[in-house]
Amino acid sequence: MCVCVCTHMASFFRRSVSSQLVRRCGGSEEVFIPLLSAVPVSKRQLTPDFRLTVSSLVQNGILSPEEDLQSQTERLAKQLEVNSVIEDVTAGRGVLTFRVNKLLLAQKVLSELREDPQAFGVKSEILRSLPRGRTLVEFSSPNIAKKFHAGHLRSTIIGHFIANLKQALGNDVIRVNYLGDWGMQFGLLGAGFQRLGSEEKLKENALQHLFEVYVQANREAEHDESLRLDAAEFFRRLEQHEEQALLLWKQFREITVQEYRRIYQRLGVHFDHYSGESFHQSKTQEVLNDLRTHGLLKMTEKGTGVVDLSEQGDTSSYSTVVRSDGTSLYITRDVAAALERKQTFGFDEMIYVTDKSQSVHFQQLFQILRVMGRHWAQRCVHVPFGLVKGMSTRRGDVVFLEDVIDEARNRMLHNMNQSKTSKVVCDPELIADQIGISALIIQDFKGPLTADYVFDWERVLQAQGDTGVFLQYTHARLRSLLRMHGDETHTHFDASHLQDRRSISILQHLLRYDEVLLQSALELQPRYLVNFLLTLCHLVSSAHRDLPVKGSATDVAQARLHLFAGTCSVLANGMKILGVTPVEKM
Repeated sequence: MCVCVCTHMASFFRRSVSSQLVRRCGGSEEVFIPLLSAVPVSKRQLTPDFRLTVSSLVQNGILSPEEDLQSQTERLAKQLEVNSVIEDVTAGRGVLTFRVNKLLLAQKVLSELREDPQAFGVKSEILRSLPRGRTLVEFSSPNIAKKFHAGHLRSTIIGHFIANLKQALGNDVIRVNYLGDWGMQFGLLGAGFQRLGSEEKLKENALQHLFEVYVQANREAEHDESLRLDAAEFFRRLEQHEEQALLLWKQFREITVQEYRRIYQRLGVHFDHYSGESFHQSKTQEVLNDLRTHGLLKMTEKGTGVVDLSEQGDTSSYSTVVRSDGTSLYITRDVAAALERKQTFGFDEMIYVTDKSQSVHFQQLFQILRVMGRHWAQRCVHVPFGLVKGMSTRRGDVVFLEDVIDEARNRMLHNMNQSKTSKVVCDPELIADQIGISALIIQDFKGPLTADYVFDWERVLQAQGDTGVFLQYTHARLRSLLRMHGDETHTHFDASHLQDRRSISILQHLLRYDEVLLQSALELQPRYLVNFLLTLCHLVSSAHRDLPVKGSATDVAQARLHLFAGTCSVLANGMKILGVTPVEKM
């Protein structure tokens, strides 16, 4: 039996198996540990606890590629010994499966969860391979003077999840909101407001009025040459820091940020740093000078400045970084922002979260940084996401984020009022808001981020099935059970009362938590964690039905309370990483 002190329960069992493999195959435990994976639970029968694909031993040079794989699998299964930790080793088709001592499994899992529930899973040995350090995440990034559109919901919640995950795994995280507060579109808004704006309407509903002005100016600019020229002139004045233009810009920016902060607070999202294109506009000239000095800036016949990104040096692939009138572009400001962030924050990696239509932009951005000799550009990542289709409210199809959140809250409040099982809560509107937001997040996170998906209110807010409502309901139900028996919970429990199929399935599923966090971190995708938590909810629902606490013998009730308390902790931890606020009652 392995007697080492491990940082995570799953690590304890992996080390126990690995020490046996080392004795038979040579090498070190550190090689075997990441090759062992917990087996997903089955609805029909109890499964083994861990598995090892024998081909992975061949790939790592531990076994010979010359010998038949199945023969090596069967020979290894016979050579490995059972002991007080490993109860059984079985050879499948190129796979070894291991069953561990279930008494020890219950003791290890639940003791660790009781001692330090926050550290569960995140201290696992298999996570040590992940790079640590400072992570800068740029997300949300709405445009100034426009209402927060529902399309920004995805960037906001995905970026929030990535930042939460990185932080949970021990990284120093900087959350940046990079506002679209510069560029020709702001020239159009400034010129449009001077023609169409109203100070009175600005006082009544600032952001709504600015949105209306921008839409109208955009429409009129299509057939009004003078408005287009005024917009270009306004932006030129901004770039030259002309006082009146800057005053108007600052007024619009302050109005917008104040409104955004209120919505972020409702979503449970925060930022360490509000930035924007305007912050880096003054540095664009330095970027252009740097490119010019190193012979990277080329002028076209039209007078625009471009960076050649072609392998042949024939400008068959290029990025425009300065207009013919000398004004900067979005990508120029992004280059300036990246350089300044590296200098200010000294990040080890930088992650941008935007929709997939900007993929080419970020490929070019990273390429420009590389040709400028900034090798850290290799550690810059773009996380793209798809579109949401069919998202609308009862009031119409032009969807602003707050309208969507209000709709989710109101529908949830209606469902709670209609439900016979709803509990009396102090602030039903707040609870409905939190559950509604959870439903939006889980719906968004269930599939690959790059996939477009069709939004359906009825499916999103279902109490049964794989939804955010079901996730919250399961957590609230567990919290209610623990409150009801809070005075009865003792430090010690008898793990022999947790040897039934329902309990073992939950414990086996919890073995996979560190692997799920690893996969989520490697791919920066939330769906693995979502699926893990939803499966946990289904397992808990079955156990809650079949393993009553009330009316059971004291020692049996104690053991079950420990199981449900531990499960509740993992559920809450995972929900918080996803950006979901767990509710206590519903």
